[in-house]
Amino acid sequence: MHSHASLALALGVMAVSGYAVIAAWFWPWKAALFPLAIGIPLFVLSAAEAAWVLFGKAERSEVQDFQLTRDVAEREVVRRSATTAAWIVGFFAAIVLFGFPVAVPFFVFLYLKQQADEGWIFSTVFTAAVWAFFYGLFDRLLHLPFPAGWAFTWIS
Repeated sequence: MHSHASLALALGVMAVSGYAVIAAWFWPWKAALFPLAIGIPLFVLSAAEAAWVLFGKAERSEVQDFQLTRDVAEREVVRRSATTAAWIVGFFAAIVLFGFPVAVPFFVFLYLKQQADEGWIFSTVFTAAVWAFFYGLFDRLLHLPFPAGWAFTWIS
């Protein structure tokens, strides 16, 4: 039964990514870049998964799922999951309110200081490097300016 679900998922991902690639193929280059860059590898990887399920060796009955740990209290699992969800929701809110160019370096720095407990120098240098890469790639190289966040729109 496990292989049927894997095959169905692989075929579904192939269909969605294939459609995205075909649809984006005729778009202007700037608009098509992201769907093509994600869709083509996704299609190839899902096709490889489908081939593996169809033509690969039969699965062993003693399948063991990947686990980082087995002896974590349920309360700790819930706390970690809630923390992760809060970071994701907070990042999304920062993007909406302040836009990507402000939210990305802000959250990199905040995460390094709060969650990873890194020092000031490392956090500052790494944040500056991430911002330079982000700005250089999207704004300078690809000329894809990001819209201002809601806060900046309200102010102006």
